[in-house]
Amino acid sequence: MSKQLNSDTTPTGNVRLSRRKFVAAATAVVAAPTIVPSSVVGANAPSNRINVALIGCGNQSRVDLPSMLRQPDAQVVAVCDVNKGSDGYARPEHFLGREPAQKKVNDHYAEKTRSGQFKGCDAYADFRDVLARDDVDAVMIVLPDHWHALATVKACEAGKDVYCQKPMSLTIHDGQQMIKAVRKHGRILQTGSQYRSNAVVRRMCELVRNGRIGEVKRAISIINGSGAGPGPGWKEQPVPEGFDYDMWLGPAPEAPYHIYRCLYRFRFLQEYSGGQVTNTGAHATDIVQWALGKDHTGPVEFEHQPGIVWPPDGHLFTTAMKSHFRARYADGVEFVCRTQEPGFGARIEGTEGWVQFSVNNMKEVEASSDAIKNSVIGADEIHLPVSTNHYRNFLDSIKSRKDPIEPVEAGHRTASICHLGNIAMRLERKLQWDPEQEVFVNDADANQMLRRPYRGPWQI
Repeated sequence: MSKQLNSDTTPTGNVRLSRRKFVAAATAVVAAPTIVPSSVVGANAPSNRINVALIGCGNQSRVDLPSMLRQPDAQVVAVCDVNKGSDGYARPEHFLGREPAQKKVNDHYAEKTRSGQFKGCDAYADFRDVLARDDVDAVMIVLPDHWHALATVKACEAGKDVYCQKPMSLTIHDGQQMIKAVRKHGRILQTGSQYRSNAVVRRMCELVRNGRIGEVKRAISIINGSGAGPGPGWKEQPVPEGFDYDMWLGPAPEAPYHIYRCLYRFRFLQEYSGGQVTNTGAHATDIVQWALGKDHTGPVEFEHQPGIVWPPDGHLFTTAMKSHFRARYADGVEFVCRTQEPGFGARIEGTEGWVQFSVNNMKEVEASSDAIKNSVIGADEIHLPVSTNHYRNFLDSIKSRKDPIEPVEAGHRTASICHLGNIAMRLERKLQWDPEQEVFVNDADANQMLRRPYRGPWQI
């Protein structure tokens, strides 16, 4: 962790420095730092504080950034986004980007100073400039999915710990590379599947683990649906001023700019994400994996099911509007992922009953009987790791150097189920999967879909 904190440095968000020039400039800044008073970031000594940078200042940053700012032993010292600042995200009133994020950070810390002023957060357009800073201990990767692997690997190589938003990866191969980088460089990675830090979810999973519903027979991941996006005849739009579109595309193929391709709705184009299967489905499926104790494995069979709806030809979006696939674990447990409005959640069914978690009822576990719902978990039974705050858990793991509640392997296995389900829906046939070797059995076409080529010069 960094021993000193910078309180007043010059933002470089509008200038893309060469790597050599940037390192020289950063070295000069760090050489003569100003200690931030304890009134700004808590009573922790500077040597015990964790300097955090936010990489990706879009929709999810509205949750992740304030949550990190509330941690007394962390200081957000930098933010980064290819967008200087604009609306057009999930809701019209959301004005987001690197400059709005920078202002939010500085305003937050300014409230705690006697002068009411603070300028200690820098803003960048290129994440590599953030990684070049020696005083950054950890990064929060809140980028579109197609950037997760590359940014994570580069962060690990730079010696940074990583909080990576869900879904952890875009492809099976990307997830494998992320695991290798985290373990090779001895880094901490927390997957942003925050429902593992939810007491109701933990309670539901413990009921399953301790046999309260009997032998598990079926698990259901309930996800949202989505729309088709701009229809046939949609036209390329001019790239907004202050938005580095080529950098936004990064390793993805070249494509004409449209605001619905970027910002919040990137998740509905398969070049960048997997639709609701990897959006709300990543949360629901992760709950299933935790309940079943499958963090290091996955199903052995995947098959598309009736009711899948794709956007009509000519529309911008390319991921399923309504999804439905089934899978089977080696122990015979059936897994189903299906679109069902409203909201999302997970349901586990056994020989003696069922339990369910839904975002529409965050207060308690739903169950087939009061006996199951109110059952007491004994001291000598299975108790899952306790986390009441996903960001706090990440910081504690950085200090202890022990895995967080959702380490890289668990995030990979959850994302893998989402990716494999999408592949099964696209190929429209039953697929046999080897979760140990992570390949499809005797299916060359399906195996080609486990990775995607990167657009140069990007590579892992």
